[in-house]
Amino acid sequence: MVADDSVLVVGGGIAGLALSRALRQRGIPAAIAERSAAPATGGLAINLPGNAVSALAALGLRDGLERLGRPIRRREYRSMRGRLLFAVDEDAFWGPEARPRCVRRSDLIALLDDDSEASALREASTVESVRLTQPGAEVAFDDGRTEPHGFVVGADGVRSVVRATVFGHEGVRPAMLSAASWRFMVPNPGIDNWTAWTGPAGVILLIPVDGNAVYGYASATSGGSVDADPTWLHTTFRHFAAPVPEVLDIALRHPESLYHSPVAEVRTSVWARGRCVLIGDAAHATAPVWAQGAALAMEDALVLADLLADGSWDGVGARYEDRRRDRVTHIQAMTDRFSRIAAMPPWLRDLVTPLMGPKSYRATYGPLRLSPVDDGSPAGRGACG
Repeated sequence: MVADDSVLVVGGGIAGLALSRALRQRGIPAAIAERSAAPATGGLAINLPGNAVSALAALGLRDGLERLGRPIRRREYRSMRGRLLFAVDEDAFWGPEARPRCVRRSDLIALLDDDSEASALREASTVESVRLTQPGAEVAFDDGRTEPHGFVVGADGVRSVVRATVFGHEGVRPAMLSAASWRFMVPNPGIDNWTAWTGPAGVILLIPVDGNAVYGYASATSGGSVDADPTWLHTTFRHFAAPVPEVLDIALRHPESLYHSPVAEVRTSVWARGRCVLIGDAAHATAPVWAQGAALAMEDALVLADLLADGSWDGVGARYEDRRRDRVTHIQAMTDRFSRIAAMPPWLRDLVTPLMGPKSYRATYGPLRLSPVDDGSPAGRGACG
């Protein structure tokens, strides 16, 4: 029989592993229910803005992160012809303690999962449903067993079983910018900065992961179609400035390196009910315009862990929503704003971007320099650390 004061985290990705670690830091053991015995390692690479770096520092992982990937010191937005529309000095904006970084997703998962105690508490099991009880929740698994838990956290992504069975099916939708994307990783042709090129029908982003590899992300604009046939990449980006066509030629010669996937968002009105809470993509998946998926998930984990360590769990859900809702809503609004700019006619977009782009960057990321767990402290100065 599982104790009624136990925490079950459903999902062993970034959100679930971050919460498990944050809870252990506060002396609260948590079991992870994940379909596979080992955490997922897919996803190629991930860009970590300054608030994600600060969250990792708060999780005690700053030194480990420094050994991974590559720091991103400059961000450039270009037209399809290669004209620089605007650039951002990310080093200056975030500061050395929260310098953005691009890392392989598998390396980030391994960093979050480097604790043998946590691995021992992870169970290869599939949750089929969650039913709220007094004082916690009853969890049903696909092998027919049920378990009572004092608190259940849905960290199980866009297609969350926890959200569906406790909160209903509200809120999943295709992303406004693009309903699907292509991702790939190829040898680095000399890309030094985070660089995005935008054309009439698509946008492509290249980020150096290290001296040897560059991560690519390509999508449509205005919610346009992104074919599952990889020749879409050639058709959409063949007239773009170098090195875009060259990079895609390499990727297309190695189709096993290409990943096509839908881009879905989750916009729900409720993240908590009783002693059940949603975190990360299960609560608020957002198109990767501002690279906030992992960042917000790890922030969720830190805030929720603090609240669970505070005392009574009965009011945790409402306090968690109160602490997190404004920050997430801000990112959702700025994502929608960027998506509308990207959908402008190319001549107009290229005309207004040099003025609106830097303002959007500062407006989006400025509030994120404040720590979500220590309000009013600059995250870039180690407020989360």
